[in-house]
Amino acid sequence: MQNFSDDAHVQTDDDLALQTYFKTGITPDDVSAVFPLKRAQPVLQAFTALFHGGFNGVLLRLLVLRELTADVETPSLSRADINAKLGYLEADALETVLSRLRSTGLLVWDASQSVYRITPTARNVLAAIESLLNIEENNDQAEMSYMLTQVAGAQAVGGVSVEQLHHLLGRLIELTEEFSDAIASGSEFQLRTAQQKWHTACDWVEKGSQIIHAITNDSRADSATHRAAQAIGRAQSALLNMQGMFSRALNQIERQRVHLGQSGLSTTDIKTWLLQKEDLAALADDALAKPVTPLFITPSEMIDVAESELLSHRVSALAGALPAGENAPSVANDNSDALHELDHWLELLGKADASDKPIALQDILLPSNFAIASYRASMLPLLGDINESSLQGATAILARLPLVFNSKDKMQKVHDDHVAAISVASLTTTAALQPSPAPSSTSASTPTASPVPTRETP
Repeated sequence: MQNFSDDAHVQTDDDLALQTYFKTGITPDDVSAVFPLKRAQPVLQAFTALFHGGFNGVLLRLLVLRELTADVETPSLSRADINAKLGYLEADALETVLSRLRSTGLLVWDASQSVYRITPTARNVLAAIESLLNIEENNDQAEMSYMLTQVAGAQAVGGVSVEQLHHLLGRLIELTEEFSDAIASGSEFQLRTAQQKWHTACDWVEKGSQIIHAITNDSRADSATHRAAQAIGRAQSALLNMQGMFSRALNQIERQRVHLGQSGLSTTDIKTWLLQKEDLAALADDALAKPVTPLFITPSEMIDVAESELLSHRVSALAGALPAGENAPSVANDNSDALHELDHWLELLGKADASDKPIALQDILLPSNFAIASYRASMLPLLGDINESSLQGATAILARLPLVFNSKDKMQKVHDDHVAAISVASLTTTAALQPSPAPSSTSASTPTASPVPTRETP
């Protein structure tokens, strides 16, 4: 026989304890968001039983429960079976965990047969935990796979909720803002990291598009579910349209990259090398023969120096004396090795025929040493540059060539004495990108449109 008066008294105590967290005049029943949580009390208590306390205790309870549910051939376990399965645990620790699982309803003791049985609630909780652990092992950088899996599973059984869609929509908006901040930062390393994460997110977006389409066409879904699915579709479109923003930002960085002389190295290479060092301070060991001696100066001395400099300029201005003549600074010789190399390369590009099939990048840059290959590669983004083509000089000639540089975010090994690997890229002619004109009685030259950047999948 069950004592209903005791249960009612306990429920009243819980309500009174919950009331202390709310303002005066407002009860928990007045807040609509409280009801679904109170309705899910058995499931929430199951999570509390597993995750209450320190990490070691949580780990031990999950370990025991996972071991007990691993044997699916028999729905019940005797105590001898449990002792044999968990023989590596101390007897007192095992008894404490079993008592905790029994008291919270995750394990049921069948006294008639003297066996333990796993409750359905325990299996549901473990299934949710296993999904999260599996997502963590797959290293989903976009952190969308679990939410999309839940939406797909709920849609398959016809029970997708608005809350699940809102969680997915919130993650898409967070990713869009994160990628926008990376583009606005102007940092090449942040852009590269964000672009890699963007590719992962787009893979999940492509997989989830069919699910969202099914939800929007489901006549059984209510209006709130339809609105949430449509909002997810708009967020996915905004996320996919960021490919052009990534391409423009990376091309701008490529044009502004500084190369160190004729070495072929750039500031990006130096920063990458420095990031690989664990102890940057160790690079300065034995670099200074003498310690740096700081020079201290008082404000009075600073005022004296500033006053003398100011008076000297004023006296010079009053005297009206013209400054002494100086020789014009010497400029770089037009016959430098770099200009000769650029002229030679322009001649090779002018003879290149990419009308039938694209020309691979290694056929344009190689064979040559690493410095020349890097110098040539740094000039490729100038192809098709409208601002550069309006100028004069060798780089303007390069910009006016009817070639288009197409690159992918991949590397391939090459057989060369100086270069080990090179980006997967190619050169195509601008005419090859345009459809053939329809025959007409009169011919007119039409400007060719720039190719629309598309998303490349690594």
